Amino acid sequence: MPEASHIPDRLQATLGLDEPVSRVRLVSPARAKALEKLGIRTVRGLITHFPRRYIDLSARETAASARIGESCTIEGVIHDVKLKRPKPRLTLVEIGVTDSTGVVIVTAFRQPWLAEQLSAGMRVAIAGKIEFNYGFKRMVNPQILPLEGSDAPAHGLVIPVHPAGEKVTPALMRRFVSNALELAEGVLDPMPLELRVKYRLVSRQVAFRAIHFPESLAEAHEARRRLAYEEVLLLELHLMQQGAARSRGHVPTAHEIAGPRMQALDAAIPFTLTDEQQQARLDILGEMAQPHAMNRMLLGDVGTGKTVVAAFAIAAAADTGGQALLLAPTEVLAQQHERSLGKLFDAAGITHAVLTGSTSESERAELLSRLAAGSLDVLIGTHALLEDDVRPSNLTLAVIDEQQRFGVAQRAKLLAKGDAPDALFLTATPIPRTLALALFGNLTLTYLKHRPHDAARRTTRVLAKSERGYAYDAAREALGRGEQVYVVCPLVGKDTQERDAMAGEGAAASREEPDGGGYHPTVAIEDDADLEHDDVAAATREAEMLQGSTFFDWRVELLHGGLPSSEKQQVMQRFHDNETQVLVATTVIEVGVDVPNATVMIVEDADRFGLSQLHQLRGRVGRGEKPAQVFLVSASKQDVALERLRAMETCDDGFELARIDLSLRREGDILGNRQSGASVLKLVNVVRDGGLIEAAHADARELLENDPDLDAADHAALGREVRLLLGATRAGEGG
Repeated sequence: MPEASHIPDRLQATLGLDEPVSRVRLVSPARAKALEKLGIRTVRGLITHFPRRYIDLSARETAASARIGESCTIEGVIHDVKLKRPKPRLTLVEIGVTDSTGVVIVTAFRQPWLAEQLSAGMRVAIAGKIEFNYGFKRMVNPQILPLEGSDAPAHGLVIPVHPAGEKVTPALMRRFVSNALELAEGVLDPMPLELRVKYRLVSRQVAFRAIHFPESLAEAHEARRRLAYEEVLLLELHLMQQGAARSRGHVPTAHEIAGPRMQALDAAIPFTLTDEQQQARLDILGEMAQPHAMNRMLLGDVGTGKTVVAAFAIAAAADTGGQALLLAPTEVLAQQHERSLGKLFDAAGITHAVLTGSTSESERAELLSRLAAGSLDVLIGTHALLEDDVRPSNLTLAVIDEQQRFGVAQRAKLLAKGDAPDALFLTATPIPRTLALALFGNLTLTYLKHRPHDAARRTTRVLAKSERGYAYDAAREALGRGEQVYVVCPLVGKDTQERDAMAGEGAAASREEPDGGGYHPTVAIEDDADLEHDDVAAATREAEMLQGSTFFDWRVELLHGGLPSSEKQQVMQRFHDNETQVLVATTVIEVGVDVPNATVMIVEDADRFGLSQLHQLRGRVGRGEKPAQVFLVSASKQDVALERLRAMETCDDGFELARIDLSLRREGDILGNRQSGASVLKLVNVVRDGGLIEAAHADARELLENDPDLDAADHAALGREVRLLLGATRAGEGG
């Protein structure tokens, strides 16, 4: 009974998590605005603004004992502070820190405010990697922690380092978080007791306190383990409930999977399916035969035969009296699907057509009439399929190719054209399983990892800038044999220029990765329509130079994302037809486009690309029977960058390269845009936390099998958290 008397207080503390951050002591209206710029608007936002690392003052080194090349914490006194401007747009602060054994020189790039915040005589702790040059031990961009005065930490020997801003110092952020934790005293724990016991997890309140102000690094680890598991569990529950909601109130189709069109298609395919393709077909058709809406993603590396497997799903829809829509991201790909599948569909008695933005009005009207009447089994198309007047008579299957190229709302609009149709999402983007579970927990995953044709015919070689002549010699030899060549130029952009400027001053090597390290996808690899004018000009100059010198005997054309869609298609078509022999391109080369005669690819400044991006790019060559060569040219002197590229020479498995990329870069350039839910994972690292993600995915599935709406008494708090996550995710969706 005594416990019951605390329920109102616990409920109040829980509800208080979602009150404005201005409720926190010391957070004035001006400070609330500063916190909002950091994405912090509520008490919960402040409490989940986790430290990116810790300074462990219980394990300090001295200036003398600190080892070169290792990270450590040193406590000392500031001897002097100097603000320097070695270049007009570059500032650095040089700080001498001394202890009884010697001196360490701290160099802080692009942080001029430190010259005002720090002064001689202050006692500080510095934490970073020890380097040695110009006769001194040095740290570049370390964490600097005042140990006295108003900025001194008030909690133990393990000091959290929170991400901060220009108007919110790390010290002030610590105070805000500490005050927010006072408001969270007694907060309800949404984690079911059986899961806390199963994994020996501390309570949510204990975890909140310990991750911010731990007594030891071991305590911080246990707090992070609890909160990371909670993050993934909530996300998986949200994604699974979202997927289940699609068929609520509908009667999904149980497809016929052994009908006459299926058998005819099987007989028409001019090759034998690999064991992996056969298993994928069985898995997909087996689920389509069930009376529930399929939500499945088919992940296949370049050339693994995803489209052929999808053709069998389309045959099942036709045999059942249903229809299929196949959505492709570009007109080039839609037309290619029609060419590659059309003959098979004809042989199987499956009626088909293509609808794109360039389809004439009369032809469009005729296609839509056939679709509405039910006489068209499958319509292949681009975004034109999403128009309101595209109304299938009985849509039972939606296939979305390169699904990451479409927004959440676009995918939902296609699926809404039927009564809970089965959904099959295709992607050539190599997404490791744990990352796929974190991003697409509501989908069943099927992988195709092996190409029917041995990719050993394609070789990859990393070249220094001074060796690039070898690549162009190989290209000319291939052109002399009547083959074709890609030359890929990276986008530079302001972010890259800024990075290079810092690297030139030695700062690049010191950039930190947050200890939490969620997955943060960056640029879209197939769509660079937003590239800057300078990038277009540079690519244009490159194409003109190659036409006028290296490849003057052959036709050179330029392809970039700034071109109108129709012009892109014309350029690609001319290259496909061998009217153009050399295609100079930014990363706009379409995934899935087949030019079997293209046998050489040269990627300039290859270190600017992610491994997964490079792997997809090189998948454009070696599509036919001829051997292919890929040359990755790099001017980088960084060992890490060159080591990363050399993985391409020995590994041709896109999923393994994606894993390597994630472990080295975290963001990895694997997906083109933020996908559903990714941004809520603040603590989870998809490489390090693979086991945790697998466990949370299985636990979420079991919870929903027993309590689909999470409305049982012991799941009420958990259900509320999932609904809050749903609202946060919707607010952050950009389509």
